[in-house]
Amino acid sequence: MKQKRLIMSLVLCAALFFAADGNAAKANLLFATGGVAGTFYPLGGAIAQVWNKKIPDLNVTVQATGGSVENIRLLGNKGAEVAITMNDIAFFGNRGEEVFKAKNEKYTNFSAIGNVYPDVIQIFARKDSPIKQIADLKGKKVSVGPPGSGTEISARQILGLNGMDYKARKDINPMYLSYSEAADQFKDNHVDACYFVVSVPNGALQDINVMNPVQFIEIDDAMFAKIVKAYPLYARFEIPVNAYSGLTKSVKTIGIFSSIMVQNDLPADLVYQMTKVMYEENAAIAQANAAGKYLKLENAVGGVAVPFHPGAIKYFKEKGIMK
Repeated sequence: MKQKRLIMSLVLCAALFFAADGNAAKANLLFATGGVAGTFYPLGGAIAQVWNKKIPDLNVTVQATGGSVENIRLLGNKGAEVAITMNDIAFFGNRGEEVFKAKNEKYTNFSAIGNVYPDVIQIFARKDSPIKQIADLKGKKVSVGPPGSGTEISARQILGLNGMDYKARKDINPMYLSYSEAADQFKDNHVDACYFVVSVPNGALQDINVMNPVQFIEIDDAMFAKIVKAYPLYARFEIPVNAYSGLTKSVKTIGIFSSIMVQNDLPADLVYQMTKVMYEENAAIAQANAAGKYLKLENAVGGVAVPFHPGAIKYFKEKGIMK
């Protein structure tokens, strides 16, 4: 797999070039997203479709990946030119912290275009389950996302603050599953609860809820205050009534924005066009994927914890979003 990605990267690098007169850029870009049952992959496809349609001589190809952590590594190792990632994971990768610290990884060759949508922590169990709060997860089988993924890092942080350590003390039995794998295991009663970090609503969770009605575990105000003190990039979010079938009361939880990142060496003019199209064609993106409804200028820059690409800065200054 690594050899295949290396070959693909070399091919893509060879394909990225500019016209002799320095005007129109002719580029083939690989866009690292996430698992097919999450939000990154379909939303990335919707954004890529608009880019390809609206920007001349640009061809963006979407690739399914393991999510935020893998995407930062792909950007850092020049295996992809564009990626979606949770803002905290981008921050960790840029600083060489958290999961990146173990292998002395520090990637500074990428920068931000801007926020796309909030990833929302959705912790759920079966509706008839005795699991009503995070403390009830003790001893249970809980899907926490693929090893080292953005979901798994979030699960370790948030569950850990709630006294559920699954690395050292093994307070829960962690199941390192993708969203699609978690959905299958949940339906077959092989997991008791799941920790998802995705948009609302999420297709895999909707599918689960049809035949296996779920209940959500809330994050109350006291725990929210504790979380943002330890991890300030998280923000309050509520899963609204009717977001999922049978949900009659909003659910207090937290979320964190995910952003589009690009390699630093992409031309400013190209990134300017990508930024402009992404935010000005947001209606078309939202029509293709519901998470696109959050693609708004007022959401574009808050909570982004890495430098912005010069092309994005130019656009935001024109729109008065940056000074």
